[in-house]
Amino acid sequence: MSSSIIWYLKEFVRAEWLSKFFFVRTAPLATPPHFRGYPTLTGKECTHCLLCMMICPTGGAIEVLRAGEGWEPRVYPGHCIRCGLCVEICPEDVLASGRVLETVKRDDTYYLPVYRITIDRTRCMRCGNCSVACPINKAEDPQLSATGTALSDEVIMRIRDGEMRVIHEEKCTGCKTCEEACPNQAIRVARMVEAVQLEGYQR
Repeated sequence: MSSSIIWYLKEFVRAEWLSKFFFVRTAPLATPPHFRGYPTLTGKECTHCLLCMMICPTGGAIEVLRAGEGWEPRVYPGHCIRCGLCVEICPEDVLASGRVLETVKRDDTYYLPVYRITIDRTRCMRCGNCSVACPINKAEDPQLSATGTALSDEVIMRIRDGEMRVIHEEKCTGCKTCEEACPNQAIRVARMVEAVQLEGYQR
């Protein structure tokens, strides 16, 4: 037993072992090329399309705020999970993170947002609040705000044949103003994202 202890003591007091123990060095840390950091600004102009906020899977991770006379996305590291989706969907390349932009341009990919509007017929009382509140409807039919009734079929939705009908779903921007205006929670806007790959596709 004593011989084993003596052997260990001799082993641990060797100059080579003491040198490695007290002066240990690790290889310098290097960021791997695939690493995605928190999104940063590239300096390009933000158009306030809000696609970055729409696609973000984490609440409160990004918002687009006024910056002088323009707009600027602000990322909150406490909420951001560094998925890079906001970088990929931005049509103006306002954000960057790791090799995301490089990969998107190389692979010619893009996330295309699509919105689906559904109306619960059992709850809808055909008041028309959703149609009147919709900002796209107001732009398509200027007299809608004054009369409360849409006369044009170029709007997203309108009362027709006694029912609230979705006519031009493709014009929806996903703002969900119609949802907030409905007193019966009869209308829902589902935000969907489709990954597309097109040769020479211009965003």
